Amino acid sequence: MSPGAPTGRVELPGSGRVPDPGHTRVGDIDLQAEIEVSVYVRPRGSLAWVDAAAALPPGERRLVSRGEWAQEFGAHPADIHAVESFAAQSGLSVTGRDGPRRVVVVRGTVQAVAQAFGADMIGMYRDPGTGATYRGRSGPLTVPDALAGVVVGVFGLDNRPQARANVRRRAFDPSSYTPVGVAQAYAFPAGFTGAGETVGIVELAGGFQASDLTTYFGELGLASPAVTAVSVDGGENQPGEDTDSDAEVMLDIEVVGAVANGVSIAVYFAPNTDQGFIDAVSTAVHDTTRKPSVVSISWGRSEDSWTAQARTQMEQIMTEGAALGVTVTVAAGDNGSTDGVTDGQQHVDFPASAPHALACGGTTLDASGTTISSEVVWNDPGDGVTGGGVSRQFALPSYQSNVGVPDNADTGAPGRGVPDVAGDADPNTGYAIRVDGTDETIGGTSAVAPLWAGLIACLNQRLGSPVGFAQPRLYPLLGTDAFHDITSGNNGAYSAGPGWDACTGLGSPDGAALAGELADGSGTG
Repeated sequence: MSPGAPTGRVELPGSGRVPDPGHTRVGDIDLQAEIEVSVYVRPRGSLAWVDAAAALPPGERRLVSRGEWAQEFGAHPADIHAVESFAAQSGLSVTGRDGPRRVVVVRGTVQAVAQAFGADMIGMYRDPGTGATYRGRSGPLTVPDALAGVVVGVFGLDNRPQARANVRRRAFDPSSYTPVGVAQAYAFPAGFTGAGETVGIVELAGGFQASDLTTYFGELGLASPAVTAVSVDGGENQPGEDTDSDAEVMLDIEVVGAVANGVSIAVYFAPNTDQGFIDAVSTAVHDTTRKPSVVSISWGRSEDSWTAQARTQMEQIMTEGAALGVTVTVAAGDNGSTDGVTDGQQHVDFPASAPHALACGGTTLDASGTTISSEVVWNDPGDGVTGGGVSRQFALPSYQSNVGVPDNADTGAPGRGVPDVAGDADPNTGYAIRVDGTDETIGGTSAVAPLWAGLIACLNQRLGSPVGFAQPRLYPLLGTDAFHDITSGNNGAYSAGPGWDACTGLGSPDGAALAGELADGSGTG
């Protein structure tokens, strides 16, 4: 038992919170307000086999269907029951349970929920960046001894904004690339549109208008893909309230739908909190109705701004996705090697730094048709710089063991290298996108995550099986025609060079060559 926990209780590992620097206390919390929290429990089975299985040829890989998942790897019913019993004893109601997702949702007053989980609620705070006010807490959470090791994460007491969209907007430039043009430059496999695949997109604000999509795809000479909004934790498709967030949503949908015009798209809207973000990714990965084979995430924040329990749960969910054959593409950030943190240190964006996320960095692309004249690291301090670097929180994964990931520039310690892959992100060589009835040119690594999501959907159709957890199949292709090696430029502390680098990873794709390599089994260990 931790010295800080009362007798009969244990601290929940990694649950400690502190006020964010520069956030101002603006009042007291209404302790009688009703809230819901998501209580995650341990998985029933180990996923230690996932990485090795992903490196095998498709016919030999183990993938678990969503139908099989609950019995072998979801929550044990006894663990769900234990949480429900504890909730009842604490005067809380259970409003949801999901065994495959390993989550129980409990509801009560702030005071009752805080008492149940030992939370020190310290007041209402204001985020100076967004102006949002939120409930703040300090210190760790605790659970009864009987739930030690059973409960692995509790989210929703502290509801501070957790992430930002990695998107860069500017006035419309008629010479902007369309997503179709970028796909052509990257030689996406001809004749494959992702037909039969569903791409999930996670959004933490904003929304889309169907009329904009009809106009946009019509102008490209394409059919509008089927787009479905899915509400998570009360999140909704709300276009018009936040144009920056609308730009993120429209960029994601329009890039995916243009480069993989045969896919269905499910957009999972959730509140911008760690609870909302984690629940949205979990809902997408385990969605038995829409069954996405790819999930695209363009939101994130420095990995050090997350609690350890939140990082652990997000990475666990992405590992679950790997077991199910779901690829999760994540933007690597638009603020260089510091990730916009002002402490003079280097930081990587999360969830891009999760080892089971396919982290997507940014380039500046000069191309005409299928010809790429030049491609360098995206670094324009006025319009953004690609994220990338070496994680302080995640160890060097086995798939990066032989590619020369440098030690962290500040600590000198090894770690997970970010990104894995890259694509056009510079708004000066950006994408023509329609937002709230207006055409804009948009860039950012937010464009690269859906670009790769669309490519993966096309590859899934081409291969007849899901790429799934991609890195064990992609890293053996370093130095082949499957990637355009980016060797010029830097993102601050890290520079590009031959081979993998902490600016653009393996490089940008040659989709046709990548499809060929994967089809003949070259991308296997």
